[in-house]
Amino acid sequence: MDPFRNMGEWKQNMDHFFGESFWGEFEDVLKPPVPQVNLYQFDNELLCYVNLPGVKDLEKVDVFVDYATLELRGVIDIQHHGGQVIKDEIIQGSFERKLELPYPVRKDKITATYQQGLLVLQLHRLVTESQSKNKLTIQNLEEQ
Repeated sequence: MDPFRNMGEWKQNMDHFFGESFWGEFEDVLKPPVPQVNLYQFDNELLCYVNLPGVKDLEKVDVFVDYATLELRGVIDIQHHGGQVIKDEIIQGSFERKLELPYPVRKDKITATYQQGLLVLQLHRLVTESQSKNKLTIQNLEEQ
């Protein structure tokens, strides 16, 4: 007897009852995002820490920045051979992740460094001419 035989029907009933987007709310719980990311926002800068353990060849990691989107692709490969796996918590294999940034960033001012399993990206806010501060000249009407 297959205990999961009616699982598809059960999910359809839940989708009908809660709505189609119900399961999307649990996606990060059921399948954690890989790689893990911490993003810190400052006035004109974003610092992004990306957890990439076991990366030996940084050429196999792709980072793309497009306006207000950060895209990460690559492979996490902890090369261990032999023995019986007792715990397997570090997610391995190919990954692809897209993040929406809180504001557009400059393409010409990005730094990326990797040390001790962390990729650190420093991104700078894109300030367009319409957003830049313009100092106004104040005309003193009392001197005229």
